[in-house]
Amino acid sequence: MVQYQKTLTETAGAMRTADFDFELPPELVAQHPAGERDQSRLLVLHRDRGLVEHRQFGSLPEYLRDGDILVLNDSRVIPARLRAINPQTGGRFQLLLLEENGTNDWWVMLRPGRRARVGTRMALCDGQGRESGASASVVETNDEGHRRLSFSGVPDITEELGAWGEVPLPPYIRRPEAGPWQEDRQRYQTVFARAPGSVAAPTAGLHFTGPLLEALRSQGTRVCFVTLHVGWGTFAPVKAETPGGHRMHEERYELSAETARAIAQAKRDGRRVIAVGTTTLRVLESVAARNQGGLEPGAGRTRIFIYPPWDFRVVDGLLTNFHLPRSTLLMLASAFAAPMKTCGRQAILSAYAAAVQERYRFFSYGDAMLIL
Repeated sequence: MVQYQKTLTETAGAMRTADFDFELPPELVAQHPAGERDQSRLLVLHRDRGLVEHRQFGSLPEYLRDGDILVLNDSRVIPARLRAINPQTGGRFQLLLLEENGTNDWWVMLRPGRRARVGTRMALCDGQGRESGASASVVETNDEGHRRLSFSGVPDITEELGAWGEVPLPPYIRRPEAGPWQEDRQRYQTVFARAPGSVAAPTAGLHFTGPLLEALRSQGTRVCFVTLHVGWGTFAPVKAETPGGHRMHEERYELSAETARAIAQAKRDGRRVIAVGTTTLRVLESVAARNQGGLEPGAGRTRIFIYPPWDFRVVDGLLTNFHLPRSTLLMLASAFAAPMKTCGRQAILSAYAAAVQERYRFFSYGDAMLIL
């Protein structure tokens, strides 16, 4: 076990984005998932004692109590990456679907963007890289550099994604152009994924198997779900000098009446709520912030940006992966490591240093961390 020292020498106003930087050997960025989902490692950070334990993910039930509520994000990743050709020049494009405005009407991230001005038409490729007969035209751009595309030649482009689309892996996972990569189609998706809409996986949920979830239920842990469709902005670094200068990306969520009731009753009873992933936590804390601490079911959008110091109203424990330097996710984990204080950054970076020393695997396909 590793002990860290808490200090209160920082203030929120003095906190800089650079304070959330750390060195990571490139070979620790996981390029493939563990052989089995629950064979990942698990670093357990005890906030009250300042202790770190090194375990396997299969030991998670030992840390959950009878009556705990475990909340997971059931959003399903869509094969959102498409390829296209400019029929006039032969230039090639990569499209990443971001958000659907309506049938065959999408905001996308398009590369190379400089070749895609309003009016540009491109021919979509099928799964073998051949022209499919469908096309897309750029009809609008926005301040973030994204393009609004109108698709034609198919009744609904979403119906073709299973055959034409590729898994939208994050940029730090490298794959050759040739595919398809069946491993990614299966493993960059949780076993409980239900509602399609994410362009990045809620990665903390990737470690769960059906038998592990049943084992948790059998010991008295109640398993509930929320939906937050993860956007590509989850990988965006904070470029502002201070966290307060960062504009958070917006994401769609839904909180069911069943989950809201279960959590509300648990809070009344003094039982714990454990969020699986930063996406799940953001849903619960967003809804609570809008309802004076209560949880009203429904759908909405959130831009909530959680960084130290933060008063958490709902979540008592967080299961998450290891995050990128200077990322909003690392800042959220730092806030959770010491609620209402600014010293959580030291706790998280100390735990990350221990993880590097122990050769944990980082980021989407990497190992997990439980903060209690």
